[in-house]
Amino acid sequence: MTTLIATIILLGVLIFIHELGHYLAARSIGVRVERFSVGYPPRLMTFTSIPEGWEFRLFFYRKNKDGKLLWGPIKSTTISSPGRKGSGTEYCFAVIPFGGYVKVAGVIDESMDKTFDHKPHELMSKAKWKQIWFMSAGVIMNTLLAFIIFTGLSNYMGKPVVSQAPIISELLPGMPADIAGLQSGDVIKRIEGEKISSWDELTTKIHRHPNQNIDLQYTRERISESISLKTSYRLDTATGDTIGVIGIYPEFEYQPVTYSESIKMGMATTARGFGMIILSIRMVSSGQASIKEFGGPIMIAQLAGETAKAGWIPFLSLMALISCNLAFINVLPIPGLDGGHIFLTIIEGIIRRPLSMKMRMVIQQIGMVLLLMLMITVIVNDVGRLFGN
Repeated sequence: MTTLIATIILLGVLIFIHELGHYLAARSIGVRVERFSVGYPPRLMTFTSIPEGWEFRLFFYRKNKDGKLLWGPIKSTTISSPGRKGSGTEYCFAVIPFGGYVKVAGVIDESMDKTFDHKPHELMSKAKWKQIWFMSAGVIMNTLLAFIIFTGLSNYMGKPVVSQAPIISELLPGMPADIAGLQSGDVIKRIEGEKISSWDELTTKIHRHPNQNIDLQYTRERISESISLKTSYRLDTATGDTIGVIGIYPEFEYQPVTYSESIKMGMATTARGFGMIILSIRMVSSGQASIKEFGGPIMIAQLAGETAKAGWIPFLSLMALISCNLAFINVLPIPGLDGGHIFLTIIEGIIRRPLSMKMRMVIQQIGMVLLLMLMITVIVNDVGRLFGN
């Protein structure tokens, strides 16, 4: 139950913030928002902005004239609010909580709307830069959310300073140190016979031995032990070199920071969040990582559950990282994504004429096929991990 609730909160917040960006951008440029939905259909309840008030409708199964059960409105009422002009926007809470969308007037996209009337309140009637502002607003909001979370966590926790004591604080499950039996609290004394007096010395010596056997001497509760293990490896983002790792973390001390320092830390951590995504793509492209390592909704749900049980700080950190991922993926120039819409709009601005309706629909359909293939890939990966393959 914890995993389910954590997943709904995680995805609900991220997608709501993304769509809120599109909604606010549409309103800022005078585009009429037809529907703002939290969740995917079927609709459960709606509030529609009408002149002099609101129209509330509740949806559920009901019998039609032929006696068949169909999903539709079972209750409708008007809430009076004198003086309201009414925008006509339908604010909707839908049954499926893992998503949401904003439907605006005059959009030709993957929803297969094929026409618009060139009315002032339609998106396609607006200047190209206004269209791009609307299309990019979701990505901007996700990036802003990550920055706000990281800044807030930095201000609350302070600045982490690595302790130089060569003491293992945490271990990554499944990594060499964990497999070899090392534990939190172990003090590393020697690596390959060389004395270790600081954490920097420890990491420097391990980094020199990627994917190699090394001998370690350590103390546990004042008892000296020796062990041999084979290191793993990763790509050093600073130098591009392959370095050795065994999956251990040092102890940290947190020092108080000012608001300006926390803002700088929030910006740096958000940038690192995007850097991790770029690094992952580079590793897949170079063969250092496999596309099988990509995760989808099941992996996100597992991580959400695990971090929620660990506490609100790990959970918010995960939310910020996934917000970076959502922003990055959506800005890619793939038809069907925000970046694809932006790319087509820029092309139309360059050639100074709109693409034909047939061309737009073909491009959108190709994009949806690519997205479907990606979704199938990550779901297959998720299922494989779920069953231990």
